[in-house]
Amino acid sequence: MSKLLDQILVIDLESTCWEGQPPAGMTSEIIEIGLCVVDVARLERLERRCLLVNPVKSEISAFCTQLTTLTAADMESAGTLADATGVLKKEYRGPERLWASWGDYDRNQLQRCCQEQCIAYPFGGRHLNVKTLFAVAHGLPKEIGLDAAYDRLGGKLEGTHHRGVDDAWNIAGILCRLLAAIRR
Repeated sequence: MSKLLDQILVIDLESTCWEGQPPAGMTSEIIEIGLCVVDVARLERLERRCLLVNPVKSEISAFCTQLTTLTAADMESAGTLADATGVLKKEYRGPERLWASWGDYDRNQLQRCCQEQCIAYPFGGRHLNVKTLFAVAHGLPKEIGLDAAYDRLGGKLEGTHHRGVDDAWNIAGILCRLLAAIRR
């Protein structure tokens, strides 16, 4: 399969979560795939999209709603994980494109959830960890959070932190700045 480097698909996931351990029989599942498409030539954010995913083995806790603003009512019109990964594969050509996220959590969570639900993984083997890239580019001794990275850049996060669609947009903004600095 050919590698397309015209766009980078920046992804941020939100998953069911609890204060402490999950209740018996429940597991952390993806409930939102936030996407921001970056035009590599122009280093511009082209599109932001929210793919809501209805969990099958867990419920959205009050803690999860407090963190993400997502509620059980939001999931009533949500599709399945298979629906969302299908969009990534077909509409965005996920298997052919480089994709990026802030850290390895999103890659690991997506792989685990796809495997558990017997769904084909929507990306190829090319993943860019923007969190690590940021730390190395800035000579930091360790990785830092997205909000701390924006503080370091003298900016503010746009939208709601811990909403996948907004975090993907913000991660893409940092990625564009890092790539622009490399090109100078």
